[in-house]
Amino acid sequence: MPTTPLVLALCAAFVHAGWNLLLSRARDSEAATAVALAAGALAFAPVAAATWQLSSRALPYAAGSAALELLYLGLLARAYQEGELSVVYPVARGSAPLLILVFSLAVLGASLDAASIAGICLVAGGVVLVRGPRATASGRDLAMALAIGVSIAAYTLLDKQGLKHARPLSYLELVVGVPALIYAPRHVRRLRSRAGGDQARAKLVARGRPGRARDERGDRCCRGASRPARAGHRAAAGRRRGRGGRGSGDRPRMTQLRRG
Repeated sequence: MPTTPLVLALCAAFVHAGWNLLLSRARDSEAATAVALAAGALAFAPVAAATWQLSSRALPYAAGSAALELLYLGLLARAYQEGELSVVYPVARGSAPLLILVFSLAVLGASLDAASIAGICLVAGGVVLVRGPRATASGRDLAMALAIGVSIAAYTLLDKQGLKHARPLSYLELVVGVPALIYAPRHVRRLRSRAGGDQARAKLVARGRPGRARDERGDRCCRGASRPARAGHRAAAGRRRGRGGRGSGDRPRMTQLRRG
């Protein structure tokens, strides 16, 4: 393999891994995916427009690849929102080349040489080594990662055929721009809906606070009003006890006077 394509492939792999790392650490992976997709489409748009060359034969492949790209991004964002990067990324990226080779053998009738077999073994071994042979993963994370791998394999096969009829940047802008127009506005509406729900809840809480304050003030007033009443009861009880004491003390004196 020539040096320049190899270096470009390694640089692309490094950038792709870093982007997935940032995406998995985002608080809202789906919103981060929408921002990254829109930013990528806008960044490539001027160059793609200046060098635009796309045949009508590429449109079916581009349409299918755009649909699979949209599916891939939705699955990836959801997987990172709920799963682990160390499971999703290596399984998804490692299973895609294997699926491509299996499809090429079973459907396209391609031949498999020793180098391809060695590459399959290296990819499978790398997927195991990333997590470790004794590491465990949930079935849901593995299922999501495999679904992502299937979508990657599918749009890779389509892109291989579509790029025969278009320039790479023109084809890329079409494949990325269409999902951006669908995915990004959808999540903008989702964020607005969430913000509206938060505001509604805040208003309900604010409305409930005056009522609670009035209840608390009413309770304090009742407690304050009951204090004089309790004090009056205690004073009356004290006066009754005092009268009772004086009456019982006078009775012996009257008895003594009568006896005398």
